[in-house]
Amino acid sequence: MRMFLIVIGLLLITTGGIWVLQGGGLLPGSFMSGQSLWLFIGLAAMIAGVVLLVVGARPGRPRAGG
Repeated sequence: MRMFLIVIGLLLITTGGIWVLQGGGLLPGSFMSGQSLWLFIGLAAMIAGVVLLVVGARPGRPRAGG
């Protein structure tokens, strides 16, 4: 489960970064280019990705009863 959260978090960060660049007009060639809505969607995706990455990477609790 932890590896799943890390992978999904990394995918969200990468995808969100692309959306931020497109929304900001720095990565042309898409219907998203220059649309500020995609900049904010990308930022939200990146924040969600960081949260998932942190949750997935935090050390686990020792289990009682071995």
